[in-house]
Amino acid sequence: MSSPAPTTAQTPPAGEPAAAGGALRTRRRAKGAARERLIEWALFGCAVLSVAVTLAIFLVLLNEGVYAVFGASARLRDRAASGGDAPVASAAEDQERFGAFFEVVDPKEFLTETRWTPQYKGEGQHFGILPLVVGTLLVTGVAAAVGLPIGLMAAIYLSEYARPRTRRLLKPILEVLAGIPTVVYGFFALVFVTPYVLRPVLQTFLGFEVDAYNALSAGFVVGVMIIPMVCSLSEDALRAVPKSLREAGHALGANKVQVTTQVVVPAAVSGITASFLLAVARAIGETMAVALAAGTSASVSLNPLKAHQTMTGFIASMGGTESVVGTIEYNSLYAVALVLFLLTLALNLVSTAVASRFREVYQ
Repeated sequence: MSSPAPTTAQTPPAGEPAAAGGALRTRRRAKGAARERLIEWALFGCAVLSVAVTLAIFLVLLNEGVYAVFGASARLRDRAASGGDAPVASAAEDQERFGAFFEVVDPKEFLTETRWTPQYKGEGQHFGILPLVVGTLLVTGVAAAVGLPIGLMAAIYLSEYARPRTRRLLKPILEVLAGIPTVVYGFFALVFVTPYVLRPVLQTFLGFEVDAYNALSAGFVVGVMIIPMVCSLSEDALRAVPKSLREAGHALGANKVQVTTQVVVPAAVSGITASFLLAVARAIGETMAVALAAGTSASVSLNPLKAHQTMTGFIASMGGTESVVGTIEYNSLYAVALVLFLLTLALNLVSTAVASRFREVYQ
């Protein structure tokens, strides 16, 4: 039996493996760079999208509230100006009222009038936003009085006093409060807080009359809603304070309370203030809980035990009515929304400025 013929091994040139490996590494680097550019552009697109959505909202509010350039308001205004029939029963009476809100209503009246009755016709119709502003500030004030101190104290406890096991137990419980739907808070205020808390204490024992719908119960549940936000953001600010500052305070003879109140909290004041302002902005923008618990009575009364309508409550109620699109009654919704948008934007800008002004960077 003959043996197989010997084969001659083909030895590649000495520099070929190195060249092949270098080309592979080059292709991998090119793929990695392309992937990084793709991720960068995707993140840039997300940032641009968020800014574009905000600008689009602002432009819609301007179009319906300040001057109608496009959309139903502009078409109805042009149609009425050309003598066309307005699509409402009282066309002869109301055709000049089509257009953006401030094309019809004097801004001075809007800001100073104390009556808000957009649902009426004729002389009984008034567009003064002050009653809605008063209701919004009452609910927000009660919410701040409830949520801000409780949230801050909870953050101080979790950051400075709680053991790790206790912190792991309490944090999810606080986060559950943030996950409860706001409409549930509204029903809770309506069927529990007012009849079983406010009326027995304030009406039965103290003699104050408590309406079924009132700003106090609405503000209370909104305050409970903002506790998780205040607690979470404030705790992050407190835990960011270096441990060396705490140790320095103890080395000078200060006890735990003194270190917390005189060293840690002042060092974290920028983050705490920012959390307060963001929570207040959240309270101002709350809708369903306030619409259910505070009522729909627009009033300039400062009594929190009476029914009040907030700006968000009016938007929610007007959005569910059968007002004709493009009429002044319908466009009053956009005027109120524009004021609310500017108010919350101002609060966010103030919170950013405060955080930047008092921020302390530690090594």
